[in-house]
Amino acid sequence: MENKKITILGAGISGLATAFQLQQKGYEVTVLEKKSEPGGSMISEKSEGFLVEYGPNSGLETTPVIKQLVYAVGLSEEMIYANEKGNKRYILRDGKLFPLPMGGSQFFKTKLFSTKAKLRLFLEPFVGRSKDGYYQSISDFVRRRLGQEFLDYAINPFVAGVYAGNPDKLSVKSAFPKLYRLEEIYGGLIKGMIKGRKERKERDEDSKQDAKMFSFKNGMQSFPKALASKLNQVQYNCEVLKVEKNDVEYRIIYTQNGEKKQLTAKKILSTMPAYISAKIFSTIDNNLSNHLNEIYYPPVMALSLGFNKKEIGQPLDGFGYLIPEKEKKSYLGAIWSSVIFDGRANEDKAAFTIFIGGARSPELFEMTEDELYKKVLLEFKETMKITGEPIFVRKKFWQKAIPQYNIGYIEHENYFEKFEKENHGLYLGGNYRGGISVGDCIKNSEKIVKAIEN
Repeated sequence: MENKKITILGAGISGLATAFQLQQKGYEVTVLEKKSEPGGSMISEKSEGFLVEYGPNSGLETTPVIKQLVYAVGLSEEMIYANEKGNKRYILRDGKLFPLPMGGSQFFKTKLFSTKAKLRLFLEPFVGRSKDGYYQSISDFVRRRLGQEFLDYAINPFVAGVYAGNPDKLSVKSAFPKLYRLEEIYGGLIKGMIKGRKERKERDEDSKQDAKMFSFKNGMQSFPKALASKLNQVQYNCEVLKVEKNDVEYRIIYTQNGEKKQLTAKKILSTMPAYISAKIFSTIDNNLSNHLNEIYYPPVMALSLGFNKKEIGQPLDGFGYLIPEKEKKSYLGAIWSSVIFDGRANEDKAAFTIFIGGARSPELFEMTEDELYKKVLLEFKETMKITGEPIFVRKKFWQKAIPQYNIGYIEHENYFEKFEKENHGLYLGGNYRGGISVGDCIKNSEKIVKAIEN
């Protein structure tokens, strides 16, 4: 049984999904969590008739493991899917909202892109492979294959919406591996999308474009809370200080409610953010700490607003909108939360989540919070044609938000694999490995379980 014991550091979705699957396989799992509740960045709150998400607003059902876990923890009746209205996505261009075309006929009719940009796409199948793929930014990749305008008004805002990132710095190989793979394996995006669809069908996976968007009636945090409730040993208010290694096992030194404690383990999975893992493993491998500390987490503010519907001039018929950097606005985009999922606001109210800062504009936080709030609110009201003031306001500032898979990230990935091979029983997980989305974290939890079993 000693070989079936493991300690998991962090009760976010990565740690809990892994812990639950291991427990199902007969492992004795102990989870240590710094906060007083599970979820990590998944924080849901109900207040004044609104349901607020301070972290991920939804997930994409890209792997069957998600539904398997949902059923296993008894959440199937709580799981909800996005309304069809939420399928429409807008992009801001020249101060106006344009729907992002979802198919061929829409693409040729849209005014979001110029005729020149549309014709440029016909050249894509004839563009050769890059010679510097590992060290290529998503900007360089898209500019080469699809042209500058497509980069400016599709990929730039998309990257801001997913990573709160800067496309000039993000690695196409690490941040968008499936996009990179289309070129590497098939020689192009259009050819790869056609052939790749068949492959995904054989693997029983959905692409992120086809996958259904999900949440829960009481918010995304319902998922980690349900997982944690099924685990035998989750300890809260535990701050891990360091992990030490001897010839036969590891020692975890931590405090719980201020009291210093320690426990020993032969197997440890850390799903804590890279910059925290860097501190706790520094006594084992200082080079690992250097790699982890080089991963950039930009600051992001999530601003949740509620308005009376009658005071909103913009039709609420979509997911929300993203803002290209060229538009020079003080926020990255807005999700129309109450359009996407039911139960986010009362019938006569509308709920929105606005994202500010990120790798594109961290300097915004040099302003006072009040100055920044007023500036964003003014711009948002203008775009949405809102005449009244918000009746509900909540803010959450993430000093270190989303790990950026920047150019050269492959060096970090390679070192993480080396570290695990050289330190048997130690595993690194979380959203700085294998993707940042909820779906990626759950998909990777299955891989980690297999690695721990072998």
